[in-house]
Amino acid sequence: MSGRTYARLRPERTCVGCRERAAKTDLLRIVVVGGECVPDDRGTLPGRGAYVHPAMDCLDLAVRRRAFPRAFKAKGPLDTAGVRRHLHDAHGTAQTAP
Repeated sequence: MSGRTYARLRPERTCVGCRERAAKTDLLRIVVVGGECVPDDRGTLPGRGAYVHPAMDCLDLAVRRRAFPRAFKAKGPLDTAGVRRHLHDAHGTAQTAP
């Protein structure tokens, strides 16, 4: 051993809400199933994914900026009620982005 330590590289993604880069594990992956945005906690659902901080502020920014239809290359608005419900249930109350 040479005594050097190597920092382990972690994949990074960009939050579609606040546009900040963060570790993939710190973000919530979202996929589209039947015209509805669905949270993908395990990261195993098929299809294109968009990432957002698990905070209501970032979700609201993404909806306001129409980031989900753009990220998924979809025509028209997408329903984000399932993601909103997931964030509310997982964190109790609305949290702010880091």
